[in-house]
Amino acid sequence: MAAPLIGLSSASVYPESTAHAFGWAAQLGYDAVEVMVGIDALSQQVDAVKKLSEHHQVPVCAVHAPCLLFTQRVWGTDPWGKLERSAEMAEAVGADVVVVHPPFRWQKDYAAGFVEGIASLEARTGIAFAVENMYPWRASSRRGMEMYLPGWDPSSEGYANTTIDLSHAAIARSDVVAMAERMGDSLRHIHLTDGTGSAKDEHLVPGRGVMKADEFLRHLARTSFSGHVVLEINTRRAASRAEREADLAESLEFARAHLGVTTP
Repeated sequence: MAAPLIGLSSASVYPESTAHAFGWAAQLGYDAVEVMVGIDALSQQVDAVKKLSEHHQVPVCAVHAPCLLFTQRVWGTDPWGKLERSAEMAEAVGADVVVVHPPFRWQKDYAAGFVEGIASLEARTGIAFAVENMYPWRASSRRGMEMYLPGWDPSSEGYANTTIDLSHAAIARSDVVAMAERMGDSLRHIHLTDGTGSAKDEHLVPGRGVMKADEFLRHLARTSFSGHVVLEINTRRAASRAEREADLAESLEFARAHLGVTTP
């Protein structure tokens, strides 16, 4: 079975651009890039993403659909239209996964047919729509509010493809190994990062939080996981280019070491 592909999310270099993400991935030796479609105009342009991939000789493994609060108007306001365009970009650039969040609670029409709609999109496009774990919203240590429908934990639904994000799991205080076991063969995609269990979506360098990311990666290796492991960390507070580079390099080294993947 093929070894996992270790990719870099373009979100990991924010506020630098999607173009910088490809540059960093090529420089540091990442296997691929996950393009977060967002407010960066380049991330919304299929031709631009394709040219960046070709120029840096770094493939695109996944497209993250624009389903965050601050991307609600990227590619229009129709959530199904956003997923259609994400699939079109994925096909055009050679990615086989679209990462998508479950609907917000107020998106009732979208949520009502979400599980069936995702299955229909996959059948029609041939692209895996890997639904990502989210978390209850909480302002403190108290019990949180359910803000996603049909729920924040995709392991409780019948999705064919799923994503585990360790920062989101930290907020929800989820056991990621147990979640992976519930997901079984549907687990297709990992957002490797870390968190401390606070109410903030921290996206720490893996190993700097409490999620035992090393043990999780070793679990993936033992179970012959062959999907994507994408580093999605927060480097926006990096004081210099050298500090950002150090965080991105440390994250890649961490992933390779605990997955048992040989450095190319």
